[in-house]
Amino acid sequence: MNVDVIFKALADPTRQRILRLLGAMELAVGELAQVLGQSQPRVSRHAGLLCDAGLAERRREGSWVFLRSPIGSETASPLGQAVTTMLALAEQEDVSFAKQCEEDRRKLNAIRLNREETAESYFARHADEWDDLRRMHSADNLVEDRLIAALGEDSLGRVLDIGTGTGRMAELFAPRAQHIVALDKSLEMLRIARAKLQHLPAETVELVQGDFGDLPFEEGCFDTVLLHQVLHFAQESGAALVEAARVTKAGGHIAIVDFAAHDHEELRERHAHARLGFSDSQITSLLGEAGFTARNAIALDEGELVVKIWIGERRNSGAGQTTQETAA
Repeated sequence: MNVDVIFKALADPTRQRILRLLGAMELAVGELAQVLGQSQPRVSRHAGLLCDAGLAERRREGSWVFLRSPIGSETASPLGQAVTTMLALAEQEDVSFAKQCEEDRRKLNAIRLNREETAESYFARHADEWDDLRRMHSADNLVEDRLIAALGEDSLGRVLDIGTGTGRMAELFAPRAQHIVALDKSLEMLRIARAKLQHLPAETVELVQGDFGDLPFEEGCFDTVLLHQVLHFAQESGAALVEAARVTKAGGHIAIVDFAAHDHEELRERHAHARLGFSDSQITSLLGEAGFTARNAIALDEGELVVKIWIGERRNSGAGQTTQETAA
């Protein structure tokens, strides 16, 4: 980080306010413009200077551009942390700055409320469809309890939640993760997840738009990868698992929660399922080909649709073919 560029970025009061806001949560440029009472192009220029200084990170999600603080991420620097600390102290010492920050946070709360209302509206529109599907399988809380037990008690490290949907898995495992990335292809679902996860520390959770067939991450950058009720949407299940393996560290784990093989053809049309569940041998083979060693499956069979949990451990490059192990 260039010190001159940093001090130039900090010279404007608006950019100081932006940094305080980003310390609370990731925000779209349009949302920042709403809080700051400035035009979106002007806020975009401020954002550009902050990103150039390494004090903010920019990410495009469809037509929206989101900004987040790099503090807590792998790209964070001691200088960036020092700037964050300095601005927090300035708010304690400078009455005028504190008053402005408090007003900004009041407007930010209105944005939070709007996100929640949007999420509730979405759920209301789709509640009947999801309730019909839920009635066909074990209760969500039972599935979650078994998944938590299957992953053990240790820290999950850096977690990737593929197809995060409403963000429930990211919310569930965030306390046990060093950092969690919630990924979804759908912009609408990401906005729902953002509303659900906005109470978590901004440095803990990151939301990213992307497809499970082409993950926008470097090799071996996650310790744990989750696919919760996602794989049955994949036209090429094996390719999706190979891509998941690519971003999983050696010794890391993948957790797949999905349906056992079934014959409910109506789910293809009503819920866009590309696959009618999976057999244990099918998943074991797919995991092995992708580079994982599979454990025995865990079954929850309290409904018409049996839910299965499959756990795999990423092998080192060149390791032999998979063998099943006793589930932990």
